[in-house]
Amino acid sequence: MSLKSDRWIRQMAREHAMIEPFEDAQVRRGTISYGVSSYGYDMRVAREFKIFTNVNNAIVDPKNFDDASFVNFEGDVCIVPPNSFALARSVEYFRIPRNVLTLCVGKSTYARCGIITNVTPFEPEWEGFVTLEISNTTPLPARIYANEGIAQVLFFESDEPCEVSYADRKGKYQGQVGVTVPRL
Repeated sequence: MSLKSDRWIRQMAREHAMIEPFEDAQVRRGTISYGVSSYGYDMRVAREFKIFTNVNNAIVDPKNFDDASFVNFEGDVCIVPPNSFALARSVEYFRIPRNVLTLCVGKSTYARCGIITNVTPFEPEWEGFVTLEISNTTPLPARIYANEGIAQVLFFESDEPCEVSYADRKGKYQGQVGVTVPRL
């Protein structure tokens, strides 16, 4: 398995629509950077957020998720409450090849502020908008800037395609389009 470079990422985006929309260079001017980097792609966070709230005393249960746990918000800046989190989605739509697995890590600009972005791997042949979990680990409110970088996607290509892909399994998050809460 090998980590893929900026050349490979550009080629896959152009020839196979692996990432749409696609920025073929780092965009940095006055923004938290996004676009292709040396060995990854810095994706952006969209304007749609689900901010965790305990107003309704809901219990967080991944097997029986209650939408009352979240307040929906759309805007250019999302304020994540102290010691809380928000779900969001990527601006980019991803189509992962059958012989590729991705890992995603948060951007250092946010990490240095105590804001952690968690994303599970994109499995072979998964496609959709990415649901992001953004945790504010600080005792202060935190700003998240829509349409700017939030996390970096690293692409690993196997020397052989997998036997059963996410698409073959008919994965429950295949083709997700909005901020997607847990499904059973």
